[in-house]
Amino acid sequence: MLKNEIMSVLKSNKTCSAWDRGVNEYAMELLNELKSEEITKENLLNGADSWEQYSYVGCSLIYDYEIAERLCTPSMLKKKKGGDLSPNNNEEWLDVQTRALFQACNRVLKIVRRNIESNRRTTL
Repeated sequence: MLKNEIMSVLKSNKTCSAWDRGVNEYAMELLNELKSEEITKENLLNGADSWEQYSYVGCSLIYDYEIAERLCTPSMLKKKKGGDLSPNNNEEWLDVQTRALFQACNRVLKIVRRNIESNRRTTL
């Protein structure tokens, strides 16, 4: 499945929440950064060992306010003072981004798997 096809599926996804829209945006960025034709978790990680490393070494957004703007509703963004306040007691914004990147990767791979399964059924 080509990157452009996956992008089209992502763009057509109905996202109901700020979180889902943010995860979709991360998914599209992962595809844009993909250097290989093969879409695997390892290739989406682009040399990082984990989504935590990917997030913390600056492969994605680096400023708290950017992450908050991408993943929060306007009311939550206001409550968190545009990212100046931590998202919760247990995480920093880079941790929240790590979770979103993990979900974005899974979203992309799910689309790829669905396409492979669909192609198998049509060839049988």
